[in-house]
Amino acid sequence: MLALIAGTGDLPPALLARLPARPLICALQGFAPQITPDISFRIEHLGTFLADLAARGVTRICMAGAVTRPAIDPAQIDAATMPLVADLQAAMAKGDDGTLRGVIAILEKAGFAVVAAHELAPDLLPVAGVLAGHLTPQLRLDAVLGEQTIAAMGAADSGQACILRQGRVIAREDQAGTDAMIARFAPADDPLWGGVDLMGDLLGTAAEWLSGPDGTPVDARGAMLFKAPKPAQDRRADLPVIGPETARGAVAAGLSAIVVEAGGVIVLDAPQVIATLERAGACFWVRPKGGA
Repeated sequence: MLALIAGTGDLPPALLARLPARPLICALQGFAPQITPDISFRIEHLGTFLADLAARGVTRICMAGAVTRPAIDPAQIDAATMPLVADLQAAMAKGDDGTLRGVIAILEKAGFAVVAAHELAPDLLPVAGVLAGHLTPQLRLDAVLGEQTIAAMGAADSGQACILRQGRVIAREDQAGTDAMIARFAPADDPLWGGVDLMGDLLGTAAEWLSGPDGTPVDARGAMLFKAPKPAQDRRADLPVIGPETARGAVAAGLSAIVVEAGGVIVLDAPQVIATLERAGACFWVRPKGGA
């Protein structure tokens, strides 16, 4: 039996729609998914939650959707979770990637197989190739820089996307996410993206990259969004995701291309993403890692 630990965002419902049978849907309290959970649990009750899954016959667990590192309230830790506290604290002290690896290790130690969303629904990963628009020599060059940039960001556990223009990185993803990063380049009066930009401000996103060395605003028109997994991350969880909102935001900001790593980025509603970029004359390249 499969349990789906669903976070926020569009991935959990997209995955659920592709599964042949409904899994046991679970949610961490404070991160309500778009689909109705059968079980909600606190991180302080993780041991009890895992025992409940085993009692229900669960053998496989898939984690899909966004969840940030929750704070642990020591007063709420139950007896079944107490033996896991040291492992949880050690994992959560190692950043987002370390937390994910630590949680996966706890799940496996408890006897569960951890499966990736794209293993359950392979069509979430688009085929490699240029799926919209045209690939230019400059886009090829910028993609090489994008791959190098994500590798450096991954080493710092700081994001999975960046925006590049003519050999220069003009934005790097942070905790606000890809769509918020793109939205900062959209017109201020854009009704679709104003709310996303506000959310980025509320999260305290640094925006120094919006100005050039002389303080003048950076123009993102003609720029590329590059997105790929962190080089050392466990791909069974937190694989990067883009979707129609990402494509619409890129068009609104005047970007000329979206480039994602083949086999490393989930694309939700790929036909809509392709159509949106095609109408705008923008390129969508699903690029093999290391591709020229």
